[in-house]
Amino acid sequence: MFDLNISSSRSSCWTQIIFYEDRNFQGRSYECDADCPDMNPHFTRCNSIKVESGCWVLYEKPNYTGYQYVLTRGEYPDKQRWMGFNDTIRSCRTFSYTSEGPYRIRIYERPNFQGQMMEFSEDCESVQEHFRSRDIYSCKVLDGYWTLYEHPSFRGRQYFMSPGEYRKFNDWGATCATTGSFRRITEF
Repeated sequence: MFDLNISSSRSSCWTQIIFYEDRNFQGRSYECDADCPDMNPHFTRCNSIKVESGCWVLYEKPNYTGYQYVLTRGEYPDKQRWMGFNDTIRSCRTFSYTSEGPYRIRIYERPNFQGQMMEFSEDCESVQEHFRSRDIYSCKVLDGYWTLYEHPSFRGRQYFMSPGEYRKFNDWGATCATTGSFRRITEF
């Protein structure tokens, strides 16, 4: 499995996220300013979130597994705002990107960087319109951080992509190769 190189300690940039058990920032809350591999002791469900600062990847299961949600600064009054499938958040990580430089990602139609390849430096709202297929079996993130989405128009399951090589789709946490869209993470 690929190491995401996400910071595991508080960096020079302050980060904070607040989880609420109920919608519209109601109910019990938990404030977090660093990676947390197991959030079970802090709350039983999550129905709204405020990202005060930083960028975060939230996971449905402990130890950074399960469905992923990439959130940047803002308010998310209900789980639909972050495209949550349920009210379960069990771990989270913060990450930062210090460069304002280029963004580049290469996608491949076969595992191990085989078959048709395309390189992108901008968001792609529909993979199928640009890349004769919706299936991406491997990819290389050359610069920047990206979010891959299961469906076009940045909808569905999300997959956080940091710089590195992903030889097969399960390297980035996907259960199938179907990818509908992807975009750069630019809000830091």
